Amino acid sequence: MRATKFYKSRLVPIGPQLATVLANYMPLRRRGGLAQDATSFLVANRDGTRLASSTVQAAFDALRRIAGIHGTAGGRQIPRLHDLRHSFAVHSLTAWYRQGADVQRLLPVLSTYLGHSDLEGTKVYLSMTPELLQQACLRFARYAGGGHDV
Repeated sequence: MRATKFYKSRLVPIGPQLATVLANYMPLRRRGGLAQDATSFLVANRDGTRLASSTVQAAFDALRRIAGIHGTAGGRQIPRLHDLRHSFAVHSLTAWYRQGADVQRLLPVLSTYLGHSDLEGTKVYLSMTPELLQQACLRFARYAGGGHDV
């Protein structure tokens, strides 16, 4: 993504399944007459302009209802679209612990994925979950027992 929040550019890593979906989507864009140049929005209104955040939120709310996922917290519907960033951050940390990765070395990578220039902006997305705590405790136990983790 280019010129995003605070006018930063971001590269967004994607997996093979999303790459396939996007490859199938591009011919539909062409047939629909949407702009095809390098500065065009990937997902856009019919006139090629960027989607309003309210439009994206309404689509997310509709998908959440269709999937039967609903709840409230503090008077708000949950999950919120922004909660996906929180889930991504915590799931990434948990997976890195499970893989035995050097989590301290990878934290700046997580910040980059989230579009942050340092860890301060990333900290708000990290919350302790039972699985993350378990993985961190296992890592510490190996370290305390003379292992080489941590």
